[in-house]
Amino acid sequence: MDLHGKTAIVTGGAEGIGFGIAARLAEAGASVMLADVNGQKASAAAAQLVASGYSVQSCIADVSSEDSARAILAKTIAAFGAVHILVNNAGIYPTIPIRTMTVADFERVISINLRGVFLCTKYVAEQMIAQGTPGKIINITSIDATHPSSVGLAHYDASKHGVWGFTKNSALEYAPHGISINAIAPGGISTPGSAGMQEPDILNAFLAKIPMRRMGEPDDIGRVALFLASDLSSYMTGSQIVVDGGFLLS
Repeated sequence: MDLHGKTAIVTGGAEGIGFGIAARLAEAGASVMLADVNGQKASAAAAQLVASGYSVQSCIADVSSEDSARAILAKTIAAFGAVHILVNNAGIYPTIPIRTMTVADFERVISINLRGVFLCTKYVAEQMIAQGTPGKIINITSIDATHPSSVGLAHYDASKHGVWGFTKNSALEYAPHGISINAIAPGGISTPGSAGMQEPDILNAFLAKIPMRRMGEPDDIGRVALFLASDLSSYMTGSQIVVDGGFLLS
């Protein structure tokens, strides 16, 4: 899984799953641009990976903004000269039941989780075609793209079903250009974002449904992302890999 000479963009890369993915890609030799709405955290995350000897830079990005999506690409090209891998990881998941959800609540989640995937894919894929090089795009969906996990995530589930559908259709469109597009559907992953949302009773009930009896770690997703970014997945496109410790079996 040698990624030397490759450049990757990881959105939402400052912490959690995004950072786990960025670390694995960098370890394999890729130059990585960490794009995150929190510039301070992104800078600190990049510095941590640079200290380990990796080629990593960061930029502030709001993936729901078309100008920002273009800027991520421009900064990556300026820093590394090309882009070969895109990981659409940025996303939010506020718990709000439909009965109290506002239109603004719904549209914010869709804008970041789904519109952001569209925008980053659109501009990065065009760059890959212009370069004349094969490309890999990896979309982070969720087990909620196949089955709801809890009440209060209707907007999130809608966005992730949308990303899964977008993954399949974009894979169809871009395959003739040598661009493979696949998805990873994480289950319960221990991240800074999820830690603050987990009430003990809810967490215990969730864990009871996981045959492996543990939450996943960001590196569990990072390793699968590395596989999809490497030549080991060269005959895969339009697929979704579930990484959930067996949760959907229950």
